[in-house]
Amino acid sequence: MPRWTRALVLGFLSWLIPFVISFAAFPIKKSNAPLFSTLMTLVVLITAGVLLKIYFRDRAPFITESMIVGAMWLAVNLIFDYPMFAYGPMKMAAGKYYSEIGLTYLIFPLFALGAARLVPQQQQKAAEA
Repeated sequence: MPRWTRALVLGFLSWLIPFVISFAAFPIKKSNAPLFSTLMTLVVLITAGVLLKIYFRDRAPFITESMIVGAMWLAVNLIFDYPMFAYGPMKMAAGKYYSEIGLTYLIFPLFALGAARLVPQQQQKAAEA
C-alpha cells in the first residue's frame, strides 16, 4: 500500500530539486542547449534514484506500488511544471514543452519499475549464495 503523504512530499521534491538546479544551470542553455538538456536529464534521473531510495528506505519495492508512486511523481511534475512553461515567461506550446521537457518525467515511473523488477533477482542471488 502506498504511503501517500511520503509519496506526495517526495513527489514535490522530485519537481523542486531539478527546477532549482535548472535555474542555476540556465546560463549553460544559452551557450550549449544540448549539454543543458543532457545535464537536466541526468539531474532528473539522479533525483528519481535518490527519492525512490528514500521512499522505499525500510522495505523492498513492489512493482505495483513502484508504478503508482512513479506515475504520481510524473503527474506532480507535469502539474507544477507545465503551467510555468505554458503560461509563464517562456510561453511554450504544448507540443514543444512535451518534446523538450515533459517526456523527461517518464523517468520516474520507468525508473521505479526497473528498480522494483531488480529486487526479486537480488533476493534470489542472495539465497543462492
